[in-house]
Amino acid sequence: MRTVILIPARFASSRYPGKPLVSLLGKPMILWVAELSAKAVGQENVYVATEDERIRSVVEAAGFQSVMTSAEALTGTDRLAEAAEKIKADIYINVQGDEPLVDPKDILKIMNEKLTTPEHIINGFSWVSESEDPHSVNIPKVITREDNTLVYMSRAALPGFKDQKCAPVGYKKQVCIYAFNQDELKAFRSFGRKSQLEHSEDIEILRFLELGKSIRMVETKPGSLAVDVPEDVGRVEKAMLELGYHA
Repeated sequence: MRTVILIPARFASSRYPGKPLVSLLGKPMILWVAELSAKAVGQENVYVATEDERIRSVVEAAGFQSVMTSAEALTGTDRLAEAAEKIKADIYINVQGDEPLVDPKDILKIMNEKLTTPEHIINGFSWVSESEDPHSVNIPKVITREDNTLVYMSRAALPGFKDQKCAPVGYKKQVCIYAFNQDELKAFRSFGRKSQLEHSEDIEILRFLELGKSIRMVETKPGSLAVDVPEDVGRVEKAMLELGYHA
């Protein structure tokens, strides 16, 4: 069973153009993610899927493999599905290129869950911390059954409540580590468009619900921070320094 990590890295981001190459503590963000991914599965099993030669050049100069994909990919998962057609593996793990604090142990946790329950798509979650605003549209909130099977994901603060005494004890948020097989990725890409809910929420995993796929959410360590907009760089660098990161 071969497991590979595919890191989708799009230069032409609408909210933050060139984001994969933003410097964090003096190193491009995409390399932080690639290096942490390599700690989980080995450098030979890490690929960066991109539409941009600038990203490809930086990645390959650092000794990592790249896969060129089309600029028309609708989402990171569509880009992943396109890249997976060129790479033979049993499990494809999507690690987002804007998650420079990803824990290799969490990657392995997601991988092992996929090996144990191959009939499910696997995705990570953690709990929204006290320093985070559950109403932020930049934090996808996760609704699950009590067995952690995904019911829905939203940018709204869910679950809701009618009476304050019924307010949730906390909110779950998505951590962007996923595990798929090739058939699941093919089905996702073959849908050919964003589903209505996916388009509304701008959360691509919702397309799998339209396909009738079961998604198991796996709890990862707290403290995950993503670089969504330029204003996130400072707080992410601060967190990296606190964890002892250095370029």
